[in-house]
Amino acid sequence: MTANFGIIGLGMIAEMHARAIEELDDGCVAACYDISAERVAEFSSRHGCTPYTELDAFLAHPGLEIVTICTPSGLHLDSALPAAAAGKHLIVEKPLEITVERCDRIIAAARENGVLLSGIFPSRFHAVSQVVKHAVDAGRFGNIVLADAYVKWYRTQEYYDSSVWKGTWALDGGGALMNQSIHAVDLLQWFVGPVSEVLSFTGTLAHERMEVEDTAAAVLRFAGGALGVIEGSTGAYPGFLKRLEISGSRGTVIMEEEDILVWDFADAQDDDDQIRQAFSRKTRTGGGASDPTAIGFHGHQYQFSNMIRAIRDGEPLLVSGSEARKAVEIIQGIYKSAAEHRPVALPLE
Repeated sequence: MTANFGIIGLGMIAEMHARAIEELDDGCVAACYDISAERVAEFSSRHGCTPYTELDAFLAHPGLEIVTICTPSGLHLDSALPAAAAGKHLIVEKPLEITVERCDRIIAAARENGVLLSGIFPSRFHAVSQVVKHAVDAGRFGNIVLADAYVKWYRTQEYYDSSVWKGTWALDGGGALMNQSIHAVDLLQWFVGPVSEVLSFTGTLAHERMEVEDTAAAVLRFAGGALGVIEGSTGAYPGFLKRLEISGSRGTVIMEEEDILVWDFADAQDDDDQIRQAFSRKTRTGGGASDPTAIGFHGHQYQFSNMIRAIRDGEPLLVSGSEARKAVEIIQGIYKSAAEHRPVALPLE
């Protein structure tokens, strides 16, 4: 049985959603909605779906089952609440929303209306992430001592000038961390566990006419005792693939996008060489490091399939609403620490 998807908000990332859905054996783009009649007409023509410029009419589309939300981040709530009330399962682009309070309102709406909610974090679905997560859960690192994420990306001034919402607190919710580095923040906490404290600095160092940071550095303490660093920037020319490093008393892994650069454990296993070979030169795109369109859609595809199987077969969602909320809270904590010039404990009060 084919799952009918509808897409809300028809900017660049909506194309990624549509392409991922169209590659599914059991999914199709049935409808699209945007306030711009021109964007709706162009998008519906490209993807053969029914166009809408009225949200209520879109939500009433016959057979519509799953809605993906691709509006500016600070508007996710505005679409998610009526979609949940209409009984539609929800897939919301990152971040789930720009504050934990707004995330909680979406999570509550999904629960109250009996619909499933997933927040987009496609990096979790990449095979390399699954392999690293398995190694952590198997205890191969021993005591994890350091866990770090580096997202040294580059965005031009024209990127921020191209839209009224980019680089604003109200609609972007933040800058290099909330918009770009959030994928790495999510992976880091998924691998190593909750963050209990942050101390950070942020700045706007490479761009003009933006309210939020283009560079941030934070020191973390994880609940399990490990320490770590998050560095995120959109001012690091020419832009580099995101990099995560996990080091423990019995092993270290360094991953760069979908590649493994270091896979070294004191207690070797038979498949270690196979893993090193399988994840060498695995990355096929620029990972969004300098071009926001230079990303693959296979992670989105896996995530959409996860939603379909969750609806049909009860399979657990890998990124539920409560999971998607976690990275937002860490980033909010980093912003709070930078603004108040002090360490901040998590979870936020």
